[in-house]
Amino acid sequence: MLDDLDKELETRGHAFCRYADDCNIYVGSEKAGVQVMASITRFLAEKLKLRVNVEKSAVDRPWNLKYLGYSMTREQKPRLKPADTSVERLKTTLKEVFRMGRGRSLARTIATISPILRGWGQYYKLSGVKTIFKELDSWIRRKLRCLFWIHWKRPRRRYLALMKLGLEQETARCSAGNGRGSWWNAGAKHMKRALPNSYFDSHGLVSLLKMMQAVC
Repeated sequence: MLDDLDKELETRGHAFCRYADDCNIYVGSEKAGVQVMASITRFLAEKLKLRVNVEKSAVDRPWNLKYLGYSMTREQKPRLKPADTSVERLKTTLKEVFRMGRGRSLARTIATISPILRGWGQYYKLSGVKTIFKELDSWIRRKLRCLFWIHWKRPRRRYLALMKLGLEQETARCSAGNGRGSWWNAGAKHMKRALPNSYFDSHGLVSLLKMMQAVC
């Protein structure tokens, strides 16, 4: 039924993108957006006998909106990127896995998040902004380092673990007893040295940035 909407928008010469009942129409100004929204709402109601969901409809800049999980950069030549809400939704999902990971091995935690990351990376492979993927990779590795710190529990065990992972005795001793929390330590130099990015790569952790670069 919405094919009639497509034909109407084409007849009017509007740039638009529609998937099922989700449609974005692109115009040159806010005033034009308000006018087009009003006229298209009337067309849907009077010609197609359909009702527009006012709560989900808006006139706004493309970079303030999302469409099928994507948004755009605020540039003269905009690029696609994952919407902020999509990034936060992914983090929420992963946080739940990491909470369960406090009583699991690293291998099991990575095995659990790998299909989530592959699916997310594949869906957003059209993105032209690599910074988001790089920051997510960094955040995920920090969460995993945090799990190590929690697993080790006591300063003595942390000291021995850091030594085993290649840190100097004095560095391992000072780091293990610094009294800071797990999240702080997960982002500190001693944990990045003990558990570098290559460590997680060797254990099969999916890199969202590498997935994006492979597509590009």
